[in-house]
Amino acid sequence: MKSSKSKVRTAIFPVAGLGTRFLPATKATPKELLPVLDKPLLQFAIDEARAAGIERMIFVSHPSKSAIERYVHQDHDLCATLRERGKHQIADTLHKAAINPDEEQVFFVMQPEPLGLGHAVLCAAEHALPGPVAVILPDDLIIGEPGCLSEMIAAYETSAPGHMVATMEVKRDEVSAYGVLVPEGEADGQMLRASGMVEKPEAEKAPSLQAVVGRYVLDESIFADLDGLPAGLGGEIQLTDAIALGAGKVGLCGFRFSGDRFDCGSKAGMLRATLAYAGTQKEFHPVLQEMQPLPIAAE
Repeated sequence: MKSSKSKVRTAIFPVAGLGTRFLPATKATPKELLPVLDKPLLQFAIDEARAAGIERMIFVSHPSKSAIERYVHQDHDLCATLRERGKHQIADTLHKAAINPDEEQVFFVMQPEPLGLGHAVLCAAEHALPGPVAVILPDDLIIGEPGCLSEMIAAYETSAPGHMVATMEVKRDEVSAYGVLVPEGEADGQMLRASGMVEKPEAEKAPSLQAVVGRYVLDESIFADLDGLPAGLGGEIQLTDAIALGAGKVGLCGFRFSGDRFDCGSKAGMLRATLAYAGTQKEFHPVLQEMQPLPIAAE
Protein backbone atom coordinates (compact mmCIF):
# COMPACT_ATOMS: atom_id res chain seq x y z
CA MET A 1 0.00 0.00 0.00
CA LYS A 2 1.30 3.42 -0.90
CA SER A 3 2.27 5.98 1.71
CA SER A 4 0.14 9.11 1.86
CA LYS A 5 -0.83 11.95 4.10
CA SER A 6 -4.43 12.11 2.87
CA LYS A 7 -6.40 13.69 5.68
CA VAL A 8 -9.98 12.62 6.37
CA ARG A 9 -11.89 15.84 7.10
CA THR A 10 -15.49 15.00 6.12
CA ALA A 11 -18.00 12.55 7.58
CA ILE A 12 -21.26 11.67 5.84
CA PHE A 13 -24.22 10.48 7.92
CA PRO A 14 -26.95 8.75 5.83
CA VAL A 15 -30.05 9.32 7.99
CA ALA A 16 -32.87 9.31 5.43
CA GLY A 17 -34.24 5.83 6.21
CA LEU A 18 -37.77 5.62 7.56
CA GLY A 19 -37.10 3.05 10.30
CA THR A 20 -39.94 0.72 9.36
CA ARG A 21 -38.67 -2.04 11.67
CA PHE A 22 -39.32 0.23 14.66
CA LEU A 23 -42.82 1.39 13.79
CA PRO A 24 -44.90 2.74 15.44
CA ALA A 25 -42.09 4.33 17.50
CA THR A 26 -40.56 5.86 14.36
CA LYS A 27 -43.84 7.28 13.06
CA ALA A 28 -42.96 10.63 14.65
CA THR A 29 -39.41 10.06 15.97
CA PRO A 30 -36.55 9.37 13.53
CA LYS A 31 -34.89 6.04 14.24
CA GLU A 32 -31.55 7.83 14.62
CA LEU A 33 -32.98 9.70 17.61
CA LEU A 34 -34.13 6.58 19.41
CA PRO A 35 -32.22 6.46 22.68
CA VAL A 36 -29.84 3.92 24.08
CA LEU A 37 -30.85 4.77 27.65
CA ASP A 38 -30.73 8.59 27.45
CA LYS A 39 -28.34 9.00 24.51
CA PRO A 40 -29.70 8.95 20.93
CA LEU A 41 -27.99 6.73 18.38
CA LEU A 42 -27.12 9.80 16.35
CA GLN A 43 -25.27 11.35 19.28
CA PHE A 44 -23.01 8.30 19.52
CA ALA A 45 -22.18 8.75 15.82
CA ILE A 46 -21.54 12.49 16.16
CA ASP A 47 -19.30 11.95 19.18
CA GLU A 48 -17.36 9.27 17.30
CA ALA A 49 -16.78 11.64 14.38
CA ARG A 50 -15.67 14.43 16.71
CA ALA A 51 -13.20 12.15 18.50
CA ALA A 52 -11.74 11.22 15.09
CA GLY A 53 -11.03 14.87 14.25
CA ILE A 54 -13.73 15.32 11.61
CA GLU A 55 -14.12 18.95 10.51
CA ARG A 56 -17.31 18.79 8.44
CA MET A 57 -20.43 16.68 9.04
CA ILE A 58 -22.94 16.13 6.24
CA PHE A 59 -26.33 14.68 7.15
CA VAL A 60 -28.23 13.11 4.25
CA SER A 61 -31.78 13.22 5.54
CA HIS A 62 -35.40 13.02 4.42
CA PRO A 63 -37.90 15.91 4.36
CA SER A 64 -40.09 14.12 6.92
CA LYS A 65 -37.25 13.96 9.46
CA SER A 66 -36.82 17.61 10.40
CA ALA A 67 -36.42 16.55 14.04
CA ILE A 68 -32.86 15.47 13.23
CA GLU A 69 -31.87 18.98 12.20
CA ARG A 70 -33.54 20.40 15.30
CA TYR A 71 -31.67 17.92 17.46
CA VAL A 72 -28.26 18.58 15.91
CA HIS A 73 -28.37 22.36 16.32
CA GLN A 74 -28.20 24.35 19.54
CA ASP A 75 -31.50 25.09 21.32
CA HIS A 76 -30.67 28.30 23.16
CA ASP A 77 -34.20 28.81 24.49
CA LEU A 78 -34.33 25.34 26.05
CA CYS A 79 -30.89 25.75 27.62
CA ALA A 80 -31.89 29.16 29.01
CA THR A 81 -35.08 27.70 30.51
CA LEU A 82 -33.13 24.88 32.13
CA ARG A 83 -30.64 27.31 33.64
CA GLU A 84 -33.46 29.48 34.97
CA ARG A 85 -34.72 26.39 36.78
CA GLY A 86 -31.29 25.61 38.18
CA LYS A 87 -30.71 22.59 35.90
CA HIS A 88 -27.25 23.72 34.83
CA GLN A 89 -25.77 20.25 34.39
CA ILE A 90 -28.48 19.21 31.94
CA ALA A 91 -28.10 22.50 30.06
CA ASP A 92 -24.34 21.96 29.84
CA THR A 93 -24.87 18.44 28.49
CA LEU A 94 -27.24 19.68 25.79
CA HIS A 95 -24.90 22.51 24.83
CA LYS A 96 -21.93 20.15 24.56
CA ALA A 97 -23.85 17.60 22.48
CA ALA A 98 -25.13 20.09 19.89
CA ILE A 99 -23.11 21.32 16.94
CA ASN A 100 -21.00 24.37 17.75
CA PRO A 101 -21.09 26.54 14.58
CA ASP A 102 -17.92 28.34 15.68
CA GLU A 103 -15.93 25.11 15.70
CA GLU A 104 -17.81 22.62 13.51
CA GLN A 105 -19.17 22.70 9.99
CA VAL A 106 -22.52 21.05 9.32
CA PHE A 107 -24.63 20.63 6.18
CA PHE A 108 -28.01 19.01 5.59
CA VAL A 109 -28.99 17.61 2.19
CA MET A 110 -32.17 15.76 1.32
CA GLN A 111 -32.66 12.30 -0.18
CA PRO A 112 -36.40 12.39 -1.00
CA GLU A 113 -36.54 8.82 -2.36
CA PRO A 114 -35.05 5.60 -0.91
CA LEU A 115 -32.58 5.01 -3.75
CA GLY A 116 -29.91 3.27 -1.70
CA LEU A 117 -26.86 3.95 0.45
CA GLY A 118 -24.73 4.73 -2.59
CA HIS A 119 -27.18 7.38 -3.70
CA ALA A 120 -27.21 8.88 -0.20
CA VAL A 121 -23.42 9.22 -0.24
CA LEU A 122 -23.55 10.77 -3.71
CA CYS A 123 -26.04 13.36 -2.44
CA ALA A 124 -23.30 14.66 -0.12
CA ALA A 125 -20.67 15.08 -2.85
CA GLU A 126 -21.20 18.81 -3.36
CA HIS A 127 -20.42 19.62 0.27
CA ALA A 128 -17.53 17.21 0.91
CA LEU A 129 -14.12 18.73 1.58
CA PRO A 130 -11.27 17.67 -0.74
CA GLY A 131 -9.72 14.31 0.04
CA PRO A 132 -11.08 11.02 1.41
CA VAL A 133 -14.40 10.95 3.25
CA ALA A 134 -15.79 8.91 6.12
CA VAL A 135 -19.28 7.40 6.13
CA ILE A 136 -20.97 6.56 9.44
CA LEU A 137 -24.21 4.59 9.69
CA PRO A 138 -25.75 5.49 13.08
CA ASP A 139 -27.72 2.22 13.09
CA ASP A 140 -24.40 0.45 13.62
CA LEU A 141 -23.44 1.39 17.16
CA ILE A 142 -19.82 0.52 17.93
CA ILE A 143 -18.82 0.93 21.56
CA GLY A 144 -15.14 1.05 22.41
CA GLU A 145 -12.11 3.23 23.07
CA PRO A 146 -10.68 4.48 20.87
CA GLY A 147 -13.72 4.82 18.64
CA CYS A 148 -13.94 2.76 15.48
CA LEU A 149 -13.58 5.78 13.19
CA SER A 150 -10.56 7.04 15.14
CA GLU A 151 -8.90 3.64 14.69
CA MET A 152 -9.69 3.56 10.99
CA ILE A 153 -8.50 7.09 10.25
CA ALA A 154 -5.25 6.55 12.15
CA ALA A 155 -4.56 3.48 10.00
CA TYR A 156 -5.80 5.09 6.81
CA GLU A 157 -3.75 8.26 7.05
CA THR A 158 -0.51 6.31 7.44
CA SER A 159 -1.14 3.68 4.75
CA ALA A 160 -3.77 5.18 2.38
CA PRO A 161 -5.33 1.95 1.08
CA GLY A 162 -7.79 3.85 -1.17
CA HIS A 163 -11.04 2.50 0.24
CA MET A 164 -11.22 1.13 3.77
CA VAL A 165 -14.26 -0.64 5.25
CA ALA A 166 -14.88 -1.78 8.81
CA THR A 167 -15.27 -5.54 9.01
CA MET A 168 -16.06 -8.21 11.55
CA GLU A 169 -16.20 -11.98 11.30
CA VAL A 170 -19.71 -13.45 11.24
CA LYS A 171 -21.13 -16.95 11.07
CA ARG A 172 -21.63 -18.40 7.61
CA ASP A 173 -25.40 -18.51 8.01
CA GLU A 174 -25.33 -14.75 8.67
CA VAL A 175 -23.30 -13.55 5.67
CA SER A 176 -26.32 -13.08 3.41
CA ALA A 177 -27.29 -10.05 5.52
CA TYR A 178 -24.04 -8.18 4.79
CA GLY A 179 -21.64 -6.94 2.19
CA VAL A 180 -18.73 -9.39 2.34
CA LEU A 181 -15.05 -8.78 1.65
CA VAL A 182 -13.12 -10.69 -1.04
CA PRO A 183 -9.76 -10.95 0.77
CA GLU A 184 -6.27 -11.09 -0.75
CA GLY A 185 -3.66 -12.84 1.35
CA GLU A 186 -3.22 -12.74 5.09
CA ALA A 187 -4.16 -9.94 7.45
CA ASP A 188 -1.59 -7.30 8.40
CA GLY A 189 -2.55 -6.52 11.97
CA GLN A 190 -6.07 -5.09 11.87
CA MET A 191 -5.95 -4.53 8.11
CA LEU A 192 -6.88 -7.08 5.47
CA ARG A 193 -6.26 -6.37 1.80
CA ALA A 194 -9.11 -7.20 -0.56
CA SER A 195 -9.86 -7.28 -4.27
CA GLY A 196 -13.54 -6.47 -3.92
CA MET A 197 -16.81 -6.86 -2.07
CA VAL A 198 -19.98 -8.86 -2.68
CA GLU A 199 -23.35 -7.55 -1.49
CA LYS A 200 -25.42 -10.07 0.49
CA PRO A 201 -24.06 -13.30 -1.06
CA GLU A 202 -25.66 -16.67 -0.56
CA ALA A 203 -24.03 -18.43 2.37
CA GLU A 204 -22.38 -21.16 0.33
CA LYS A 205 -21.04 -18.66 -2.22
CA ALA A 206 -19.63 -16.08 0.21
CA PRO A 207 -15.95 -15.29 -0.53
CA SER A 208 -15.18 -14.91 3.19
CA LEU A 209 -16.78 -14.42 6.58
CA GLN A 210 -15.51 -10.83 6.86
CA ALA A 211 -18.73 -8.79 6.92
CA VAL A 212 -18.71 -5.07 6.24
CA VAL A 213 -20.43 -2.91 8.87
CA GLY A 214 -21.35 0.75 8.98
CA ARG A 215 -18.00 2.57 8.95
CA TYR A 216 -16.16 3.50 5.77
CA VAL A 217 -13.19 5.68 4.84
CA LEU A 218 -13.37 6.19 1.09
CA ASP A 219 -11.10 7.71 -1.50
CA GLU A 220 -12.71 10.79 -3.04
CA SER A 221 -13.00 8.90 -6.35
CA ILE A 222 -16.05 7.20 -4.80
CA PHE A 223 -18.21 10.09 -5.97
CA ALA A 224 -17.20 9.66 -9.62
CA ASP A 225 -17.79 5.91 -9.40
CA LEU A 226 -21.23 6.43 -7.87
CA ASP A 227 -22.26 9.00 -10.48
CA GLY A 228 -24.07 7.08 -13.21
CA LEU A 229 -23.74 3.72 -11.47
CA PRO A 230 -26.66 1.48 -12.46
CA ALA A 231 -29.05 0.20 -9.84
CA GLY A 232 -27.90 -2.98 -8.14
CA LEU A 233 -29.43 -5.36 -5.62
CA GLY A 234 -32.97 -4.34 -4.69
CA GLY A 235 -33.09 -1.72 -7.44
CA GLU A 236 -30.93 0.63 -5.34
CA ILE A 237 -27.61 2.37 -5.94
CA GLN A 238 -25.33 0.19 -3.85
CA LEU A 239 -22.28 1.72 -2.17
CA THR A 240 -20.77 -1.78 -2.20
CA ASP A 241 -20.85 -1.82 -6.02
CA ALA A 242 -19.03 1.50 -6.25
CA ILE A 243 -16.39 0.39 -3.74
CA ALA A 244 -15.86 -2.84 -5.70
CA LEU A 245 -15.60 -0.82 -8.92
CA GLY A 246 -12.88 1.38 -7.46
CA ALA A 247 -10.96 -1.38 -5.68
CA GLY A 248 -8.78 -2.17 -8.69
CA LYS A 249 -7.92 1.49 -9.20
CA VAL A 250 -7.29 2.83 -5.72
CA GLY A 251 -7.10 -0.28 -3.54
CA LEU A 252 -9.33 -1.74 -0.86
CA CYS A 253 -8.84 -3.15 2.60
CA GLY A 254 -10.95 -4.29 5.49
CA PHE A 255 -10.28 -2.97 8.98
CA ARG A 256 -11.00 -5.27 11.90
CA PHE A 257 -12.00 -2.79 14.59
CA SER A 258 -11.58 -3.49 18.28
CA GLY A 259 -14.93 -2.24 19.66
CA ASP A 260 -18.22 -4.06 20.15
CA ARG A 261 -20.77 -3.58 17.37
CA PHE A 262 -24.54 -3.61 17.82
CA ASP A 263 -27.04 -3.69 14.96
CA CYS A 264 -29.46 -1.07 16.26
CA GLY A 265 -31.49 -1.29 13.08
CA SER A 266 -33.06 -4.35 14.71
CA LYS A 267 -35.02 -4.57 17.95
CA ALA A 268 -32.82 -7.34 19.32
CA GLY A 269 -29.69 -5.35 18.52
CA MET A 270 -31.10 -2.24 20.18
CA LEU A 271 -31.89 -4.25 23.31
CA ARG A 272 -28.36 -5.70 23.38
CA ALA A 273 -26.88 -2.22 22.95
CA THR A 274 -28.99 -0.81 25.76
CA LEU A 275 -27.97 -3.56 28.17
CA ALA A 276 -24.31 -3.26 27.18
CA TYR A 277 -24.30 0.52 27.52
CA ALA A 278 -26.07 0.27 30.87
CA GLY A 279 -23.26 -2.02 31.97
CA THR A 280 -20.79 0.83 31.45
CA GLN A 281 -22.78 3.14 33.78
CA LYS A 282 -22.40 2.38 37.49
CA GLU A 283 -25.76 3.88 38.37
CA PHE A 284 -27.50 1.09 36.43
CA HIS A 285 -25.53 -1.82 37.86
CA PRO A 286 -28.08 -2.48 40.66
CA VAL A 287 -30.86 -2.68 38.06
CA LEU A 288 -28.89 -5.12 35.92
CA GLN A 289 -28.14 -7.23 38.98
CA GLU A 290 -31.86 -7.33 39.78
CA MET A 291 -32.51 -8.62 36.28
CA GLN A 292 -30.11 -11.56 36.53
CA PRO A 293 -31.21 -13.97 35.30
CA LEU A 294 -33.49 -11.99 33.03
CA PRO A 295 -37.17 -12.80 33.58
CA ILE A 296 -38.74 -14.32 30.48
CA ALA A 297 -42.52 -14.30 30.22
CA ALA A 298 -44.25 -17.50 29.20
CA GLU A 299 -45.57 -17.52 25.63
